[in-house]
Amino acid sequence: MEQKIILITGASSGIGRDAALALAAHGHKVYAAARRTDLMEPLRAHGIEVLRMDVTDGQSMADGVETILKAEGRIDVLVNNAGYGYFGAVETVSMEEARRQLEVNVFGLARLCQLVLPAMRQQRSGRIVNISSVAGRSVFYFGGWYHVSKYSVEALSDALRMEAKPFGIDVAMIEPGAIKTDWGIIAADHLRDSAAGTAYETDATRWAAILRSMYQSNHLSSPSTVTRAILRAVESRRPRARYRTGRLSGTIVFFHWLLPARWWDALMRLGARV
Repeated sequence: MEQKIILITGASSGIGRDAALALAAHGHKVYAAARRTDLMEPLRAHGIEVLRMDVTDGQSMADGVETILKAEGRIDVLVNNAGYGYFGAVETVSMEEARRQLEVNVFGLARLCQLVLPAMRQQRSGRIVNISSVAGRSVFYFGGWYHVSKYSVEALSDALRMEAKPFGIDVAMIEPGAIKTDWGIIAADHLRDSAAGTAYETDATRWAAILRSMYQSNHLSSPSTVTRAILRAVESRRPRARYRTGRLSGTIVFFHWLLPARWWDALMRLGARV
């Protein structure tokens, strides 16, 4: 396997950290990016370069890409992994928080694509791997703004795939299901806080408890499950448009497609009342 120069965001923990280590172990030159460089220092022992990058800061992203291009002369793969989940009723989540959710999960991802594309076009080769979610193919109770962000990643990736193909650039998406990371705990905390003292507090508190219980259990897939899909997307000669992976990923998308909207809605509300 030819060594690739890879930039991966959100590499300070969870899926991003696991994927950075696996990509380096496969012989690739990996640049791991996140806001907290102190959390990534142990990655250096594995030959991984560490970059401070904030995907809500355009200059930070531009500086990071320029650093890699100066050092390597090319970027072969961008893995857009940075993201988080803010759950809460559409009415009660502040517009400031809604914008931040989209800034991190969508606009930061899009801007990094814009920054690496000129070099990839000049190379006549490249690959962009966007970490989406089954949340981009289904909607859960109180997940409105998070789902908006992931549906946007799906649409943006589909459009970019068509636009970039004539220049030898492939675009793939990873659609994880239930993965054992801190994502669900963070989402549960946001949901509880955003609903406090509102008309939605009772159901939101119950749904937050379900999320917390699920993500504290040992029945979810490990981050390495997603890493294996990322490796396939990076190293395949002809990558697929989508890689669905992890516990419940296929089941969730199938039933969201199969069930009438009223049935799905009732199922979600029922979950908060059990």
